[in-house]
Amino acid sequence: MHILFIGYGKTSWRVAKQLFEQGHQITTISQSAKMDEYATHLIQDVHQLNLAHIPPIDWVYVLLSPNESTPEAYQRVYVDSVQPISNALKQHPVQKVVVVSSTRVYGENHGERIDDESVMKPNDEQGRLLLKMEQLWQQAYPSASIIIRPTGIYGTSVARMLKLAEKTKTYPNRHWSNRIHIDDLASFLANLLHVEHAEKSYIVSNNQPSLLHETIQWFQRQLNLPELVLQSDECSGKRIYATRMAEMGFQLQHKDCFEDYLEMFGK
Repeated sequence: MHILFIGYGKTSWRVAKQLFEQGHQITTISQSAKMDEYATHLIQDVHQLNLAHIPPIDWVYVLLSPNESTPEAYQRVYVDSVQPISNALKQHPVQKVVVVSSTRVYGENHGERIDDESVMKPNDEQGRLLLKMEQLWQQAYPSASIIIRPTGIYGTSVARMLKLAEKTKTYPNRHWSNRIHIDDLASFLANLLHVEHAEKSYIVSNNQPSLLHETIQWFQRQLNLPELVLQSDECSGKRIYATRMAEMGFQLQHKDCFEDYLEMFGK
């Protein structure tokens, strides 16, 4: 099978490597040169995508990411890219288009439970733009698109958490956070190729919501730093559960983020 990756970063690389090892042909589109020998790498702007001269494409992964978190960047990268990409794919026998979005489309922010049956109600412009992107892809490929909504991706660095541990003296409330290890996300994306009757969308998370202040305190203990003081019991964030992922029997390899954090400490 010929598989196209539109956007080729840390997650795409992991998925592509797994699928190449399974015997698939890999082509990637990105804005900078890539060196992996197992793939054909093309440097193109997705807004002017030209796929006329490559072999027929069977399966597509779209993993785009803006350089900034502004609404303008989200509009250009996520929303404005759908039409030129889908136009370029029209001449190819595409079976599925897997689009990586985000749980930002769920706007709840008072500790609510969210799962795959929850209604998307974004509470900011970036969330609304992500939802618009999802809808455009579903319109372009009504029976062939799969939307993936990962929670916070971790597994490549603890630098951000170390900085939080060093700088945070107090925390305003009990904020629920959610995460998925990058290797589990990549494995889930690769596994979709073998799912006969896929759902139209999947949340991908480790199903272990945690309070952010407690995670920061854990890092502070590892570093022998004074632990932050929690200022109130008010809740924010949301508790996210990947119910469809669990129902399909997908097995996570990284169920305990603190074990992973300890391992990254040693690197």
